[in-house]
Amino acid sequence: MTTSKLHEINRTAQVEVVRYEVGSWPGVTIHAHRFGGIEFRLGRLDLGHLHGSIADLPFPRQIRDALIAAGRARPHHVRPNSDWVTAPMRTDSEVASVIELLRHNYERAVSAARSVVRQSIGKENR
Repeated sequence: MTTSKLHEINRTAQVEVVRYEVGSWPGVTIHAHRFGGIEFRLGRLDLGHLHGSIADLPFPRQIRDALIAAGRARPHHVRPNSDWVTAPMRTDSEVASVIELLRHNYERAVSAARSVVRQSIGKENR
C-alpha cells in the first residue's frame, strides 16, 4: 500500500473517531457541511466542522485568542480575522484535542440553553 493511501485511511479513521464520539453526545446531530466535510450541531448551533485533517471551530474572541496563543489552534484558514479557529487532526493527540474543543463548545451551548430556560421559568413565576 502506498504512503498516500495509508494517510487517506488514517485521515478517514480520525474523522470517524471524532464523528463517533461527538455524535454520541445528547442532542448533537451530524450534517454534511456546505463546503465539504461534516458539521456537528446542537439544535441550529454549529459546534464545529471537519474538513479532512482539520477542524474549524467557533469561539468567543477571548477563548479563540487564548487557544491560538497556547498553540492549540491557529486563526481560521479562510477567515483569519473571525472568531473561528482551525485545529489540525493529523495525530491521535490532535484528534483528542479537537474532541476536547468540540466538547468545550458543546458544554457552553448546553449551559447557555439551561440559563435561557431558567430565566424563562423565573419570568413565569413572577
